[in-house]
Amino acid sequence: MTAVEPAAELVVTDITVGGMTCAACVRRVEKKLGKLAGVTASVNLATGLARVSHPADVAPESLVAAVEQAGYQAALPVREDDEESAAADGEEAESRRERERLTVTALLAVPVLVLSMVPALQFRDWQWLCFVLAAPVAVWSAWPFHVRALRGLRHSTATMDTLVSLGTVASFTWSAYALFLGGAGGPGMRMSFSLLPSASDGGARLYLEAAVSVPLFVLTGRFLEGRARRGTGAALRSLAELAAKKVTVRDELGEHSIPIERLRVGQTFVVRPGERVATDGRVTRGTSAVDLSLVTGESEPVEVGPGSALVGGAVNAGGLLLVAATAVGADTRLARITRLVTEAQAGKARAQRLADAVAGVFVPVVLALAVTVLGFWLGAGADPQAALTACVAVLVVACPCALGLATPTALMAATGRGAQLGVLVRGPQTLEALQQVDTVVLDKTGTLTTGHMTVARVTALPGALGQETVVRLAGAVEQGSEHPIGQAVTAYARRTGDAGPPPDVTDFAAVPGHGVSGRVDGLMIEVGAPDGRLPHELATALTAAEAAAHTPVLVRVDGRAEALIAVGDVLRPGSYRAVDRLRRLGIRPVLATGDRAAPAEAVAAALGIEEVHARCTPEGKAALVRELRRGGARVAVVGDGVNDAAALAGADLGIAMGGGADVAIGAADLTLARGDIEVLVDAVRLARRTLGTIRANLAWAFGYNVVTVPLAMVGLLDPMVAAAAMSASSVLVVANSLRLRGWQPSGSRGRTHGTRGTRGGKAVVR
Repeated sequence: MTAVEPAAELVVTDITVGGMTCAACVRRVEKKLGKLAGVTASVNLATGLARVSHPADVAPESLVAAVEQAGYQAALPVREDDEESAAADGEEAESRRERERLTVTALLAVPVLVLSMVPALQFRDWQWLCFVLAAPVAVWSAWPFHVRALRGLRHSTATMDTLVSLGTVASFTWSAYALFLGGAGGPGMRMSFSLLPSASDGGARLYLEAAVSVPLFVLTGRFLEGRARRGTGAALRSLAELAAKKVTVRDELGEHSIPIERLRVGQTFVVRPGERVATDGRVTRGTSAVDLSLVTGESEPVEVGPGSALVGGAVNAGGLLLVAATAVGADTRLARITRLVTEAQAGKARAQRLADAVAGVFVPVVLALAVTVLGFWLGAGADPQAALTACVAVLVVACPCALGLATPTALMAATGRGAQLGVLVRGPQTLEALQQVDTVVLDKTGTLTTGHMTVARVTALPGALGQETVVRLAGAVEQGSEHPIGQAVTAYARRTGDAGPPPDVTDFAAVPGHGVSGRVDGLMIEVGAPDGRLPHELATALTAAEAAAHTPVLVRVDGRAEALIAVGDVLRPGSYRAVDRLRRLGIRPVLATGDRAAPAEAVAAALGIEEVHARCTPEGKAALVRELRRGGARVAVVGDGVNDAAALAGADLGIAMGGGADVAIGAADLTLARGDIEVLVDAVRLARRTLGTIRANLAWAFGYNVVTVPLAMVGLLDPMVAAAAMSASSVLVVANSLRLRGWQPSGSRGRTHGTRGTRGGKAVVR
């Protein structure tokens, strides 16, 4: 019996690829890597990153060698602590070289264009001056195109650089022939110009304007594309800037500053007002307000105190804090966010895979068309200059730059903008799935509600004590209780009362299943389950609390019922607006919770959700998702707990709340970093806008070639105009994608219809 060998373990390696200029280059690198056994690759033109999945026994160095054999530069990522500065230095140096080459090219090319296009300015022997100026442009300025074209020729492939190089060389070579051998170099030579190509008598027609305009316009387009593409990566750079370089540690030796790499879990560090929190931690001393807007998109500062969790990258807007580190390095939340955004931008949508496949055969087809056009015109007896014009125009106008940029630039801009809004996506497939979702299954506890017990309402009898005093007395007694209800009452008393210390409690006693009691300021205070007859006001409050599935807590002072406190898991402030806006987007909300039917029905009634599934086990939630999908629905699941992980993984799209369990976030395709359910609506709208932008980009990229290539073939497109049109198409695609960086959620906060079920700024279940 033959033993079955275990499948080789697959690992993922990122490789930086240089020298790619179009979608044909992308296709070529992917095919070269794919020839290695067990290797698959996804290459992103906009980021210059190849994400390679390969067996563990395939060395990363062999992947780099394969890319270099394809004619491109390749390198493994540098060490993490050097990556940011190396990337920044590389981008700056590349931008500087591009700017210098473009500046020199423009200074040389503009006089040639002006003299060639304006006959009135053509002085004696002007053509020789143009030749002298055009020569450096055709050779030095276009040198990167020539080098990459020759490199491709050695590997029997063709890219857009092949087309640009051939167009430039053909135009300049014909002009040199006309000047030296064709009679165009004589004194007093004049040449008219038209945007539509036309044949000239003899050899007097020059194409120096095409020889300089092709490199000039392509370099201009490339420079603008580079700036724009670097702009789409602004989100990653802003996340990298949030990472601290040094941290002030407090230990037995006092306070001293150390590099962040030396900080260890458990060490205590200091965060002064205005400083950035160095890493994830828990406050051990001090109170303050922290600004999380750059990390999670949360606009309002969050109050923190002893025991509060802090996220690395947040800004301390208040007092001095001592924080114990709970995660460092790659384990921090900021590092996870950065990885998610990086992975999302490195991914590839279905539309881009189609565009890359088309581009892989597009350039060879264009070369064949150019040769065919040249042969056809010459065979038909046309002037050689007209035939050459049509051939060069076909070569130049058909460069598939826009095809390669249509999708990745839009995805980079969208994922970066999403991260700023608190929406973290795993990849472009997530945006595609989110755009198609028509049903969303919502967990209750921790998703639509806050996930912890909170005082929802206090009803006190009118009298000498007053509501504030009764709450203060109840909170003082409950501070000795470890029950979640007691802790909720104590927290509420602290929030609503004065800032002083709570009063002393004597004769404290706790009765399991009933409540607690104690003497405060000489008064016997009992806080527990209601029993016996109650005054009318409190009986009415008890009925309302039970109807809302809240837990009623009765406060007695010296044996007399004084107040009834309703405690429960209250709705998040944005839950009603989120559900309402989802319905407006055509998405059906479904509530699925492991809680009892009464609280589930109360939440559903408050939010207007018609379909409710209570007492759902993890397996039950997963089965519900399968049933909805079998019915033809495209299902998204929103959850925050371990019990949601199976449903999240089984849905068309899993969405995790940012404050939820790590296993839920790990199983999800999309994470709402703010823990605000209303951000989901923003995510849906951003996904729809992004897919619309991609469709528009691809329509333009394909449509541009469909229109311009036939015009060039029939001789109705001058090479100079063709070069300008090709560059303009790429810039237009990138500029359209960049609009996503400024996308804003429209009117998602503070709508009048979002006030239902709120009291005092807090959403409550009625």
